[in-house]
Amino acid sequence: MSDETIDDIRGNSAQPVEVSSLWRDAWLRMGKNKAAMASLVLFILMFILCFVTAWFCKDPNAVSLTNKFATPSVGHWMGTDALGRDLFARILYGGQISILVGLIATTVSVCIGVTYGAVSGFAGGRVDATMMRVVDVLLSIPFLVVVIVLQAVFSEWSSDTSAWIVKNWKWDKTFTDRFTNIVPLFFALGLFGWLTLARIVRAQVMSLKVREFVEAATALGYNKFRVLFRHIIPNTLGPIVVYATLTVPSFIMYEATLSYLGLGVEAPNSSWGILIKEGANFMETHPELLILPGLFFSLTLFSLNFLGDGLRDALDPKASKD
Repeated sequence: MSDETIDDIRGNSAQPVEVSSLWRDAWLRMGKNKAAMASLVLFILMFILCFVTAWFCKDPNAVSLTNKFATPSVGHWMGTDALGRDLFARILYGGQISILVGLIATTVSVCIGVTYGAVSGFAGGRVDATMMRVVDVLLSIPFLVVVIVLQAVFSEWSSDTSAWIVKNWKWDKTFTDRFTNIVPLFFALGLFGWLTLARIVRAQVMSLKVREFVEAATALGYNKFRVLFRHIIPNTLGPIVVYATLTVPSFIMYEATLSYLGLGVEAPNSSWGILIKEGANFMETHPELLILPGLFFSLTLFSLNFLGDGLRDALDPKASKD
């Protein structure tokens, strides 16, 4: 072998090798999905509008009966409603509640579902059979009926909690009432939204626990808790992220349904469901009261659904590398 050949080999071996990863490859694949990226930008824009721009808007609960059903103007970008309240401010503040309910309820359901499903799949045997029968029983109960019952139970607790916080911590009553009013929705939706995810995680864990890296971790003397939560669950994050992204719009829809039925957010607070309900009462005379909040609501759901589809395609392990 010549000296030139040896130098070429040494030179090539000295060059750094770019290491790839599942998340990097997924991001690159998702970057080529125009619909998913446009949906991501749209959701970020909607989030900024609801949680940043809303702070600079008018008081959404300020009533002005002399200015009801006003047309769009500099003072009221989208006009006013039947009580003279600024419609643009109410849409943005309503979006805060709808988006928060979707995100926090999803977080609660993901934490419960991942833990429950992972323990069930990893334990196996009678433990797995018993835990899955519990899931089957809970799945047989109508979801919305359970949420309505829990919402009714938690509502009394939220009002008592709000009064206690205002009395002892001297917090602003308007802010406290607004926050404690939506806490029951977080738990009512999240506590029964984890059942499907538990099954998904269980199936993933059962296929992963027989893999070589789990056997290697066990051979090194790691306890079962560390093997499960440090080695197995991180390898199930792909399906979990996809499911969570697709669950957020479902919970936003449930919140809107409950609010439309009068079982969700209570007045004077607003959510997109309440605004749609109020707009439906004036659909023939003032359709903008229904169309505008419905447009914000629909765009948010569309963006989250397309984003979830894009993540599913990007995190698909069978997707070919470019």
